[in-house]
Amino acid sequence: MPRLIATHEVDDVAHWSASPKREEVFGSVATDIHTFVDPNRPNQVGLSMEVADMAAFQAVMESEAGAEAMRYDGVHPDTIVVYVET
Repeated sequence: MPRLIATHEVDDVAHWSASPKREEVFGSVATDIHTFVDPNRPNQVGLSMEVADMAAFQAVMESEAGAEAMRYDGVHPDTIVVYVET
């Protein structure tokens, strides 16, 4: 199962860190989710997770539920960068 790392900017790191939406929406396609904050850039955050089915993960990312979770969490979608373990 590949591990992904995703980085992006958010409006409010404390809100994003405490949000239940990540697990609610992505818990069906990702496991072992960990969050990270860049101590030098206050609105830059990251996630690592294991994803068994990349097509299912992408479908969630493109779904209305995924978009709503990103809006709720204050994610700036245009800043998302995803890295896949090789």
